[in-house]
Amino acid sequence: MLRSLRLAVLLGAGAVLAAPAQETASDTLLTVDHYLDWEQVADPQISPDGAQIVYTRRWVNKVDDKWDSALWIMSVDGSHHRFLVKGSDARWSPDGRRILYLADGEPKGTQIFVRWMDAEGASSQITRVAEKPSDAKWSPDGKAISFVMVVPDSTAWSISLPKAPEGAKWTAAPRVVDDLHYRQDRVGFMRQGYTHLFSVPADGGTARALTSGRWHVGARFDGLVFGAGYDWTPDGRTIVFDGLQDTTWDRQYQVSRIYALDVASGAIRSLVARPGFWESPTVSPDGRTIAFTGSDSSEQTHRTADLWTVGIDGSGMRDLSRKLDRDPDNLRWAPDGKGVYFTAPDRGAINIRYADLSGGVRDVTQGAQVVSLASLARTLVATGVRSDPGHSPDVVRIDLRRGQATPVTAVNDDVLANKRLAQVEEVWYASSGGTRVQGWVVKPPAFDGHKKYPLILEIHGGPFAMYNVGFSYAFQNFAANGYVVLYTNPRGSTGYGDVFSNGIDHNYPGPDYDDLMAGVDAVVGRGFVDTTRMYVGGCSGGGVLSSWVIGHTNRFAAAAVRCPVTDWIGMAGQTDIPLFTFSFFRQPFWDKPDEWLAHSSLMYVGRVTTPTLLMTGELDLRTPMPQTEAYFAALKIRRVPTTLLRFNGEYHGTGSKPSNFMRTQLYMMSWYQKFRRAGNDAATGAGDR
Repeated sequence: MLRSLRLAVLLGAGAVLAAPAQETASDTLLTVDHYLDWEQVADPQISPDGAQIVYTRRWVNKVDDKWDSALWIMSVDGSHHRFLVKGSDARWSPDGRRILYLADGEPKGTQIFVRWMDAEGASSQITRVAEKPSDAKWSPDGKAISFVMVVPDSTAWSISLPKAPEGAKWTAAPRVVDDLHYRQDRVGFMRQGYTHLFSVPADGGTARALTSGRWHVGARFDGLVFGAGYDWTPDGRTIVFDGLQDTTWDRQYQVSRIYALDVASGAIRSLVARPGFWESPTVSPDGRTIAFTGSDSSEQTHRTADLWTVGIDGSGMRDLSRKLDRDPDNLRWAPDGKGVYFTAPDRGAINIRYADLSGGVRDVTQGAQVVSLASLARTLVATGVRSDPGHSPDVVRIDLRRGQATPVTAVNDDVLANKRLAQVEEVWYASSGGTRVQGWVVKPPAFDGHKKYPLILEIHGGPFAMYNVGFSYAFQNFAANGYVVLYTNPRGSTGYGDVFSNGIDHNYPGPDYDDLMAGVDAVVGRGFVDTTRMYVGGCSGGGVLSSWVIGHTNRFAAAAVRCPVTDWIGMAGQTDIPLFTFSFFRQPFWDKPDEWLAHSSLMYVGRVTTPTLLMTGELDLRTPMPQTEAYFAALKIRRVPTTLLRFNGEYHGTGSKPSNFMRTQLYMMSWYQKFRRAGNDAATGAGDR
């Protein structure tokens, strides 16, 4: 059992440090006010001839407190860089003479537009649909545009309610819910209906449904709508797509198939039907082979995906990346059809690799960086977005022959000019069972190894996710305010293989706690941490673990638990991902409640003495507010110093709106500045489980 410590051990229970609660404005350090000038880049698309790049550029709308976006264009070397049009999701036509893109249109909402890329630059609205189109793609001949859209199909329940008197204002009828999945974070209540493929003439006209029925196009993770993976064959006669042509979709977790659709007749046949989660089909240049990602069904909580191929007739399914043991993404066929380029996470980095159809996987790019593969021209020049610890994300031109990624934008150079940034150091350390764990230490810009610094342990969400080596504004901002930041990839993290990610299989939280505490011990052992000023925080899965940590050790002076799960039984009925929640346990809670309770941090709140700041979005449907409220009430009953911040306008997380990102940083640092441990009690060691 965790050893008992009186609340008086914490100065926070009886005294507050005399520290400022506000940042000091600086021209040389990265403070939150600079975030108002921050920009983002995404989805760069190279023209078929490799001459031009169109990408989405986002910036802070300081008046309306949101991110605005537009399409920008430049030559492939970064010259002639200029605004193009308001919109997003641009795609070049096969001949490179037009682009399609999404923008606001009529009827009110998102519509598909086409813009000619000649001197005149005329744009036309192509769709006039009532639902939001997504995943728009050109047909191979450029005469049509396919897209994905919801087909409404609401549940009717007729009752013999008396007619309301004329002029009466009766309460609206209740929402009829008969599906398990009926809401989604950042969406709210989902539109009742089914997701299907459509086609519309590229010069405008009536959209035609290509698929229909009470099932969904698009591989779904726990019923969530994230569009669909699909591709045309070069002859334009067939579309291959992922989805589940099964009316039992609402009860299926990580189950999908790969299908082939005859565009003319609407006939659908299975290409990959064996039990598993298969997605992102991509057709080879000759139309004979389909590349896709996925894994066979398993009783494990998580499975690392592989890169597969199958013939257009459904024969000859092959695993091209079995020995890689990393999740492939961003599949792009080589122009000669002899292999597939893709990205894969590996020990905090994300680089491009190449799988040869004749066998073998090789690195294309290397290094401590995060590189995406967004598009590929027939010249073997690609585009993506690159970042590393000292460089914010920018569009890059990628020479796939040489493995070189050259920046062609510098959207935040003006913000970072003359800023002294933190240095990020990679660390490896040993944890329980001899497990080797990777982490990173972010040191203040003027770091002096002979001094003592407060430490923030930040824990990632997921849990099946990975901290990477990309630029982090939040961590740089913490360091600019004098904190050392430790972020680490404990067991459960991806990018280290199937065995490592399943180190928490049906045991979450579990040994990941050991990995986090071993990381703190390793950094403390270097001698520059003030062990009276150590803090812990995290959101989502990081909220799970930060609330778990303070119930299992008292070594931290304060905590900032954000958007947590604290009660797995309650979570099962509150969240928009119920099947994901059930997957962590071998038996449902009504059969085996003790296992669900044993992994719920709420059950350990009686041990907590750490002053705890709780932060959750009012609209959160992923880890809903009641999860935070239960923990807050328990801490209040126990008289543990605690405050609950309910973030307005936020779904899952607390920083989607620019002002809320800044608030999150400032509230956390203000909370941490209030508390310090008395002496070095429990400053080392992982504590008792």
